[in-house]
Parts: sequence; C-alpha cells; structure tokens
Amino acid sequence: MTTPPGWYRDPSAPHTERWWDGTAWTEHRRTPGTQQQQQPYGQPYAQAQAQTVPMPSADGSGRAKAVALTTAAAVLVAAIVTGAVVLSEDDGDGDPGAATAPTAAAPASPPPSSPETAPEPSADPDRVVDELNGITLPLLDGWAEPENVSDTDVVMTTPGTYDCPGDDGLCRHGTVLTRTVTANDEKSTAALARDDISDAADLAYDRNKVDERPFHGITSHRLVEQGPVAVAGRTGYFVRWRVRTEAGPGGYVQSMAFPSSVGSQSPVMVRYVFDAGAQGPPLADMDRITKGIRPVGDEDTGGGVGSGIGPTR
Repeated sequence: MTTPPGWYRDPSAPHTERWWDGTAWTEHRRTPGTQQQQQPYGQPYAQAQAQTVPMPSADGSGRAKAVALTTAAAVLVAAIVTGAVVLSEDDGDGDPGAATAPTAAAPASPPPSSPETAPEPSADPDRVVDELNGITLPLLDGWAEPENVSDTDVVMTTPGTYDCPGDDGLCRHGTVLTRTVTANDEKSTAALARDDISDAADLAYDRNKVDERPFHGITSHRLVEQGPVAVAGRTGYFVRWRVRTEAGPGGYVQSMAFPSSVGSQSPVMVRYVFDAGAQGPPLADMDRITKGIRPVGDEDTGGGVGSGIGPTR
C-alpha cells in the first residue's frame, strides 16, 4: 500500500508540513494551518483517522509505521467494544463522553479513502482540485478530468482522442496543465509567462516529451494577446500565441503565471493548448477557465482578464 500524495508533517522539521508526491518528498513546505485544504472526497475526518495508511518518512520506515498503526488500531477497536458493553449495562446516569477512546495520530490533512472503501463524490463535481498549488479550476461543458494521460501536470482535457496528423500517436483537441515554477528565482509573472510560452508551444506542437513530432513541427507563430490578469484574487500575467504547424490546423497556446499562496509560495504556471479549427474547443474557454480559478476553500474569489486587477501580493 502506497501513501497518496498530500501534505504531511515534515520528518526533518516537525513544526512544518511537506508535500509528498506519492513516491518521494518534494521541496514544497508550508506552516500547518495556513491553508484549509479541500479533500478530493467528502470523507469524514474521523474515518480518515482510523485508516492504517503508512506515513512517508525521510528514512523509508513507512512499513514499520504501518505495522505500528495497525496494532494501535486493533487495540483501539477492542477498547471501543469494551466501552460499548459497559455503556449498555449502565442505567443512563453516566457520562457518555467518559467512554470516548482517544483517536489515533493522523497527518494534518487526512488522506482519501483506501481502495477498500468506495470514494464519495466530490462536493463540487464541476471543479478540478489542484491541491499542490492550492487552486480549483472550473470543469466547463466539453471538458473532462484527464484519463490515460501520462503527464501529471494535466488537470483537464477535451474528451476523446484523434490520430495525430504527424508522427503516429493520439492527440487531444484541448488540454490544460498546471505546474509550480521552481527552476529559477524569477518572481516577475510577466517575465515568467514570456519565458514559458516558447517551451509550451514546442511541447504541444513541435516535439513532445517522448521525442515525437505529432504535427511535424511548428512553421510559424504570432502573438495574439498578452497582459496582466487577475487569477484567484492575485495579479498575474498571460501570453497567448497562434501556432501554425507542418501538419494539421495548428492551434493556440497560452502561458499564464501568478503568485501562489500555499506551499513554498513559488509562482504557479497554467498552460492552455487548444487546437485551431472547428474541432478545437472555443477560444473563449481560456478566459472562462481563468476567470473561474479559485483558491482552495474560497469559492468567492475569482479573476479574469481585466477584472479586479490590484497590486501583486
């Protein structure tokens, strides 16, 4: 059993939390309590506490901790059963609270349900949660959560695939990706977006991560629009290109950077890749998704091009 991605107490710094990506610790840290994390499923906290999911540790001792937690859970169940028998024989004058057993230790953010428990539906099925970057994105009509996608940065796609017009493979008419900018110390969202747009276009329409050329490369590009943008109550910047390719209709690529308020507070980059032509998603969806991005736990804070742009925080 593997520990799911999430915020857990940092084994090297007990007073902070650190992001576990499902296989290893990342460099993202935060102070406990600074951001109320929305869980992917509506599982009660007490139920999550009873799970015996091994917590990640710096020395790889998750298996030993799992055994310890399993033993503790068995003792806890025995104590609850004993308490229930005692209460059933009570005449009703006792204090029911006195029989409550102490809960087992659990990470600050309880993990989602185990494979044995069917997950409950999300509180809002029309939104996608990016827990690492502390944002949610609207799932518009014509969009779906990613399936059979190897790139972990992808947060939504248009449904279905088609045969790429260039190298063999399957392409999608639209994708939206989010990632944390950690490669440099640049904090200017305008500089970050301008630097990112070329890489975003190349990966989408020139040569992908597995060295394939699904559109036989980019033949030209032009700047469509750029400027400041309000995202989740913060001031960011976006750059949008129209890309033409050797094969196929080409498309539109947008890089958008804005400050984060969670984790290591590194800037967040959102990339949009829309095929051009009748089969591609409406270009207006870029602005609609941007306007609908919210901080996790705050569904009243939005943004969009030209709306409520204030000083960068």
